[in-house]
Amino acid sequence: MTTTTFTLKSNELGGQLNQEQYVNGMGFNGQNRSPQLYWENAPKETKAFALTMYDLDAPTGSGFWHWVVFNIPVHINELPSDAGDPVKNLMPEYAVQSNTDMGTPGYAGAAPPEGTAHRYLITVYALAQKLDLDKNATPAYVGFNLHYATLTKASLLVYGQKH
Repeated sequence: MTTTTFTLKSNELGGQLNQEQYVNGMGFNGQNRSPQLYWENAPKETKAFALTMYDLDAPTGSGFWHWVVFNIPVHINELPSDAGDPVKNLMPEYAVQSNTDMGTPGYAGAAPPEGTAHRYLITVYALAQKLDLDKNATPAYVGFNLHYATLTKASLLVYGQKH
């Protein structure tokens, strides 16, 4: 018997971030482009999606939120490359890109310090309801609300390292 599970995939990412996903600055010459992502097999009860990218190994004591998006319409199952740039208007209508730990909305490229590779957890959430949050909600507050609205979630774990 074959079962289908909620799954997050990318046509751009393998096990490591590409040059495009790194920040352009702080010793990196990346393009600060969010990766292309798509998901499949969401539960039929899903009312909206959310997406986050989190650096589990950031030397902050609390990790680092690189991307926080919520209220992606239920009929959407893909975000194109660079959708995290609010200026390019590639995000679906009604989707909200709230603030990252940089204090600004949109995608904040990876910038791990020299040393051990960092783990970047990219997660899509199937939500039982849309989140009634302001676009300036902090990543922690969005996460708190995601906890209570999530039906299921799927993740990709990719690594990034300064060379």
